[in-house]
Amino acid sequence: MSVPPPQSPPVSAPTLDPRVTERRNPRTVNVDLASPLEIVDLINAEDRAVADAVASQREPIARTIAAIEAAFRAGMRLLYVGAGTSGRLGVLDASECPPTFGTDPRMVVGIIAGGDHALRNPIEGAEDDPSAGAAEMVQHDVTAGDVVVGIAASGTTPFVRGALEQAKARGATTALIACSEPPEAMKAHADILMLPIVGPEVLTGSTRLKAGTATKLVCNMLTTGAMIRVGKSYGNLMVDLRATNVKLQDRAERIVCEVTGLAREAARTLLEQADGRVKRALVMYALQVDAATADARLAEAGGVIRKVVPHAPPPVTAPDA
Repeated sequence: MSVPPPQSPPVSAPTLDPRVTERRNPRTVNVDLASPLEIVDLINAEDRAVADAVASQREPIARTIAAIEAAFRAGMRLLYVGAGTSGRLGVLDASECPPTFGTDPRMVVGIIAGGDHALRNPIEGAEDDPSAGAAEMVQHDVTAGDVVVGIAASGTTPFVRGALEQAKARGATTALIACSEPPEAMKAHADILMLPIVGPEVLTGSTRLKAGTATKLVCNMLTTGAMIRVGKSYGNLMVDLRATNVKLQDRAERIVCEVTGLAREAARTLLEQADGRVKRALVMYALQVDAATADARLAEAGGVIRKVVPHAPPPVTAPDA
């Protein structure tokens, strides 16, 4: 007796997940048979859509930057909240702010479901508990003036929903980064929605791919944009970095040399007089004042060096051929 060939089961409506991040990508159904070069090409082709998806959210991203700037100027905080990959990306962005912008580690905080152990190890079920998300907001004493950005690639993570609900109830400004249209139960707790919809992943549900890349781009914009707005740059030079290693010390000296025209040794001496603070050193040199006066002038200008130093940074010179 012959055995009939197996038939593909029909796809019924209940099996179609409404979250686009959980859908199958028709362009990569044969990826398991692809060569290494074909895999590279497939992933690269999918990644090309990410920047456009982020660009489509330019206005809500800008509104969030403005809200974060207002929080920073009032001495308040930005808190990222997420689970799994989304949580790790928030923690990553927060951890980069002190060395890049010279900020207090409490200024930008990354919270991941399951705590720091979850950064390297999966914590089963951590993302499914909305009360745990709410408890994190209580533990971090979130209050009016803070900005809480939930990160949930699927748009449905209960831990993030609980955090946003509690944060909003405590008077904080709330925002959500999601790569799938969130349900109304999630939207209700977010004042601003940033939704870079990147489509199904190369591997179904693997949101560390396109969704993760889109999330990283948005987080980059949020903190970089807000830090620029509060005066952490002079032109496109990072003038509030902390010279905590040899590379950053070298960068600080090179910035001072480029802006002032001083030789390296003189720039090093100036930085020492400025206690290693590049912004302070530049104002001291431009206005020929001491460190205390430089700090006072910067404070009057809201920390924006361009409003204190009477000239723009030197023009960018073309690299040697």
